[in-house]
Amino acid sequence: MKIIKAEFVIGVAGAKSIPKENLPEVAFAGRSNVGKSSLINRLLNRKNLAITSSTPGRTRQINFFNVNDSFLAVDLPGYGYAKVSHDERRKWGEIVSAYMQSRRSLVAVVVIVDLRRDPGEHDLTLFDMLKDLGIPPIVVLTKADKVKRGQRAQRRTAIAKTLARDSSDLILFSAITGEGKEELWKAIKIHLQKRVKI
Repeated sequence: MKIIKAEFVIGVAGAKSIPKENLPEVAFAGRSNVGKSSLINRLLNRKNLAITSSTPGRTRQINFFNVNDSFLAVDLPGYGYAKVSHDERRKWGEIVSAYMQSRRSLVAVVVIVDLRRDPGEHDLTLFDMLKDLGIPPIVVLTKADKVKRGQRAQRRTAIAKTLARDSSDLILFSAITGEGKEELWKAIKIHLQKRVKI
């Protein structure tokens, strides 16, 4: 997909601040330090659109990005980071839950899992939430460049089994090499095509 425009629109830290629905939305979710911001930047051909950090838990609000005036990419706060307070984790969960439950414009959620790690409790909780809400997940296994090619199929199969999904549905992605970028765009377009011309 040719990216003509990709710009920050607004960041919100409370459910009451979530903007009114306008364009279709594709959200990006994953545990802290999974490479979510790097994936968004690579996907949208921007170096610093989504702020990256080696410190887990950097994204503490919901950030909305306008892509080609055709849809919004929505960067959700990372989950599962133990070094933030219980109250802050609860607040993050509440705003993400409120967002997902209220957005009729949300066409899909890109769920990001580190290829090197097994899905955890928070990942499974997210999948249960998406299933209950009828929101389709697009599963991306990031940091693929850090896994030897001979081990990738084994990791992909193991993660697919944990998530009760077909391994062929899981997209291998690397923000460093760009591997999986076109495959991810293809998956996103499938969910957007009924809502917007891209």
